[in-house]
Amino acid sequence: MRHFRAISFKFISTLALMYIVLGVALGLAFPLVLLFTMTLIAVEYIIGDLVILRRTNNTVATIADFGMALVLIWLMTANLEAFRNPFYAALVASLALAMFEYFFHRYVANHILSPDLSSRSHPTTQFQTEASNEFHLNTTDDRYTKDHEKKKKPTI
Repeated sequence: MRHFRAISFKFISTLALMYIVLGVALGLAFPLVLLFTMTLIAVEYIIGDLVILRRTNNTVATIADFGMALVLIWLMTANLEAFRNPFYAALVASLALAMFEYFFHRYVANHILSPDLSSRSHPTTQFQTEASNEFHLNTTDDRYTKDHEKKKKPTI
């Protein structure tokens, strides 16, 4: 249920952002915006939010989501005649999505991933250190001083 709520929130927010950037500003039809949104959600939620965010931090996951969105949107808009420069459209949409993803990752880390992380079994290995007095070892310096003391004549 937690993942369904997160995916629903991400879908609605991403659809709104993509429609504003690609639909209203750049004139892309709504069914294409819907298709782009569903593709982005499927890839970014699994790879960006569940894999990368779990193993790294928010900044790395946001940069990874920006890169994935840039490549995916660019590939999807490259064959459309509506855009003269599909890279510009992908860049603007990816920047808008990256700003949203930064705050969405905070939500996912606190409400979706934190219960999963706390339920993992952590090893209970306890390490101890031991302390002792140092032993007197025979070294070359010790042998020299002992031999030197034997040869030394007592002074009167």
